[in-house]
Amino acid sequence: MKKQISILVLMISFYGFSQNATNTYTKRVLENTEVDLISSFYGQDGDNAAVTGGIGTEKLTDIASTITVSIPLNANDIFTIDATISAYSSASSSNLNPFDASGASRGGDDDDEEDDNKSAKKNVAGRVNGSPWVESSGASKGDVWVNGDIGYSHSSENRNSIIGANVSFAKEFDYTSIGLGGNFTKLFNEKNTEIGLKANIYMDSWQPAYPTEIISYKEVNNNLNDGFFEGVDILDQKGSIINKTGNTVWSPFNTSLVENKSRNTYSASLSFSQILSKKAQISIFLDIVQQNGWLANPMQRVYFGDRANYYIGNASSISNYTSSKNTDVFQLADDIERLPDTRFKIPVGARLNQYINENIAIRTYYRYYTDDWGMKSHTASIELPIKFSLGKFTLYPNYRFYNQTASDYFAPFESHLSSSDYYTSDYDLSKFNSHQYGLGFKYTDIFAKLKVFKFGLKSFDLRYSYYDRSDGLQASIVSAGIKFVMD
Repeated sequence: MKKQISILVLMISFYGFSQNATNTYTKRVLENTEVDLISSFYGQDGDNAAVTGGIGTEKLTDIASTITVSIPLNANDIFTIDATISAYSSASSSNLNPFDASGASRGGDDDDEEDDNKSAKKNVAGRVNGSPWVESSGASKGDVWVNGDIGYSHSSENRNSIIGANVSFAKEFDYTSIGLGGNFTKLFNEKNTEIGLKANIYMDSWQPAYPTEIISYKEVNNNLNDGFFEGVDILDQKGSIINKTGNTVWSPFNTSLVENKSRNTYSASLSFSQILSKKAQISIFLDIVQQNGWLANPMQRVYFGDRANYYIGNASSISNYTSSKNTDVFQLADDIERLPDTRFKIPVGARLNQYINENIAIRTYYRYYTDDWGMKSHTASIELPIKFSLGKFTLYPNYRFYNQTASDYFAPFESHLSSSDYYTSDYDLSKFNSHQYGLGFKYTDIFAKLKVFKFGLKSFDLRYSYYDRSDGLQASIVSAGIKFVMD
């Protein structure tokens, strides 16, 4: 499962000007076709995997490549094509099926349902191994996410009005998304004031994947001596093998699966930008987001503190189950994540750009967020672009701070009560703060003198960021971008 990962949306800004009304020439919004190539690497690790109930490895790597082509159709219209492909490998999501014939990281199951029912039979002495801390070899350990976006923008002759629209498509192994959007921008006061409106609709469809033990239990009609469970020992908290036909046996708390496989997101944005002086600009924004449908992730396990614990694997490892030293025992889930089928979000924020001189500027950002799940957050960032060598080279030292409260429905591993209506152990919904430190480098060739075939190099951008979260999650992000201009 990809780190929580959000859907990519095309966002384009256009800056242009016109000659005074007596002139017949109007500068084109975009003079030439531009091609942007961006590649990035993301790597993270932590100890609070949601797939295994809030404990376990969060190791994940992701490599993504994006190409954006902006084509001027005429002086006023621009057509844009944006495509992204992202390939990731996740130790956490591999444990959708942690059970492995010879140890979770040493070959075995591939997450196919048929194989789920057979994998246990490959083991001797009724043993199946697995652990929240060890990456499984299943098919869910990695996947490819693809996204495409087509956009169109029209600017008025005087460049005081811009209207645009876009359509997007995204696909991953467990969901498909279609997006539609439109935007309108109006400039006033000799283009010193700008008001923008934007609206988007995303229609997502789940292809739900479930923890192996839960979906297998449903497939064999609750028979712990059939399918995946045939010949597999189930252990109680003391490590004793239970009688599968007795009165005290493991069973999921809630066997209902995803019924509404759709998730729709509706968003609207209002922005205002004002040039305060020759060296200062401020902008504010307000977003309203409404989500409906299945908003929980069926891959993510939940464990209740008021229900008995049952395991598959090595009995001697039960005593240190929550430790990374545990490599060969796995606790059977009580349920999957359950959350409300609606969510209302309101982010509001502001940007202030202050130019100190022609070589140094300060860019600041603040956002406040609240929703009806009980989460509130504050985001603040600062970036200090420093230009040198006649503006060809720019350094971008930057820092970002983030703080959020926990959702009403979050609790750590084995802290939920089965009497609750909603529950999750996803630490993305927990209370935490984070720091992100970054440094960027950009080379700009104003005249695009360096040529690659018919394309001139307009800019090259290289950035690195280090992310540190108070719950132990750490990540590194490296990205490189090249912009070409066609003659």
